[in-house]
Amino acid sequence: MKYVDEFRDPQLIRAALDEIRTLAASGRHYRIMEVCGGHTHAIFRFGLNELLPGNVELIHGPGCPVCVLPMGRMDDGLDLADDPNIIFTAFGDMMRVPGSKGSPLESKARGADVRFVYSPLDALKIARQNPDRKIVFFAIGFETTAPSTALTLLRARSEGVMNFSVFCNHVTIIPAIRAILDSPDMRLEGFVGPGHVSTVIGCRPFEFIARDYCCPIAISGFEPLDILQSLVMILRQLRDGVAKVENQYGRVVPWKAIRRRCGHWRRCSKSDPRFEWRGMGFIAQSALQIRDEFAAWDAEKTMPMRGISVADPSAAPMWGSTYRRC
Repeated sequence: MKYVDEFRDPQLIRAALDEIRTLAASGRHYRIMEVCGGHTHAIFRFGLNELLPGNVELIHGPGCPVCVLPMGRMDDGLDLADDPNIIFTAFGDMMRVPGSKGSPLESKARGADVRFVYSPLDALKIARQNPDRKIVFFAIGFETTAPSTALTLLRARSEGVMNFSVFCNHVTIIPAIRAILDSPDMRLEGFVGPGHVSTVIGCRPFEFIARDYCCPIAISGFEPLDILQSLVMILRQLRDGVAKVENQYGRVVPWKAIRRRCGHWRRCSKSDPRFEWRGMGFIAQSALQIRDEFAAWDAEKTMPMRGISVADPSAAPMWGSTYRRC
């Protein structure tokens, strides 16, 4: 299969691993963070961490928007789900995410009308089919999924579907990376950049990482050879004493943002001045909130919410707490 089989070719993978071993032969310890949860999944799925030299360490970043959702926001969603007048809709990967009093799946088991959808447009369809019920879509994701939420808001407004609303929990990746780099306990030699997010925002927003922090970054695809080639790019930069943004995923990712995709969410949302991330605390300008023009479809404005912050379990580590700055 084109763009899959060739990126799983054993001979090419061995060649990339040989180059990584050569580049890392100096004995220096390399800590490289893959930002995207999809990369973390691929690394363990293909066993890449077991193939790398011992001095090349992959640090798993906060690249899963479901994982970094704070318990307080989950509790607000569960309060909505428990309302008998509401049909609560969300992506399937939200169903087992715990709040302080359970998960959406547990709420469903107790009798709440909780439904998983593949798209926010599915939730809008449910709203059309149930005009006597309120339908809430639990919106979550990085910039990758924000355009689909924005398009659904635009359609709900154009069609006048007033029983539909969005509980917005979209987060943005750049402020989180900056917070990691500013952490006094964190030391990183490079980043494997997020492929999915970059299909929307492009490569340019990551230039500050190289410019301001002298840290190499390679935007990567998700096949094993993609990730290994990205590590080669980063290690070459470190060998040559340079720092820049490289695009390994050029078959999909543009250098500049795709204006049409970004335009939809910018039309419907704005930066949230202060948003909490599980394990990282509050990060300024790191999330999206629905603009006032769409207040009638904003669950936070039309429905009662406690909006409280719930402490993470004591066993949960803070990002970067175990790493030191060079």
